[in-house]
Amino acid sequence: MEQLIHLNSVDVYNKLYGLETLHPLVSVIDLTQATRIVNHVQMHYGVYALYLKCDTNCNIKYGRKTYDYQEGTIVSFAPGQVVEVHTETDEVQPHVYGILFHPDLIRRTSLGRNIHNFNFFSYSSFEALHLSERERQIILDLLDKIRQELHHGIDKHSQNLIAMNIELLLNYCLRFYERQFITRETETRDVLQKFEHELHHYFEEHRQNESGLPTVKYFADKVFLTPNYFGDLIKKETGKTPQDFIQAKLIDQAKGEIMATDRTISEIAYGLGFQYPQHFTRLFKQQTGITPNQYRIKNC
Repeated sequence: MEQLIHLNSVDVYNKLYGLETLHPLVSVIDLTQATRIVNHVQMHYGVYALYLKCDTNCNIKYGRKTYDYQEGTIVSFAPGQVVEVHTETDEVQPHVYGILFHPDLIRRTSLGRNIHNFNFFSYSSFEALHLSERERQIILDLLDKIRQELHHGIDKHSQNLIAMNIELLLNYCLRFYERQFITRETETRDVLQKFEHELHHYFEEHRQNESGLPTVKYFADKVFLTPNYFGDLIKKETGKTPQDFIQAKLIDQAKGEIMATDRTISEIAYGLGFQYPQHFTRLFKQQTGITPNQYRIKNC
């Protein structure tokens, strides 16, 4: 059974690879300088981590999925995730660079307030960020800037300066991910078509009778994406969230039921998967401006 390492501090990671710890809450990683090679290990993250992988001899797996890796890709992890790392050779250090930082580092900082905006920390099971040569150099330059600040030594400005530079790094990653959604148009269109197909068949096959209201996670699983990545991809492609599509489909189904049957509004709500009819009525009015009963009177 492979070793499970609890990464509750950056020092645990540094000791694992034989790297120096310059700051108790943050570390810039350069595995080409590692004095120990770790072949196969599981890591339970208690820190945030972002890695730039520049070769193909080190594989990372989250859950049952291996990352979509090429040379020059970025992956990131948030506290609570368990990740499997496998290095294909015991002789060559992987060309991996990156940063680890503890949640305590960003408390009471702009990054701490905005960390939830960086959804890519939860893209984990499917999609790495693929960088151009220019983008890769930007990331390396930003990591070097943070490294220089760590070598400066800790003073009253350290926390804010380091956190500001990490936030800048993450904002660049956000920009590059948005570019990737655009440049991978074929894959994006395939995901959208699959989503629309599955959404249609959810009601055609009456899956709501067993599973209740359709969820974003349900459709994300169908296209083998994490909910956050799936949601961001759909939003970038269409301007609408997956939840917008689901709600529009629910209202469309409801309108058909209201006009074509004599079922009560409560019966229609239960048939669509709502636990409480008043929730259905509220959503219907939000989407159409009138209640289901008013819609029936107006159209029947």
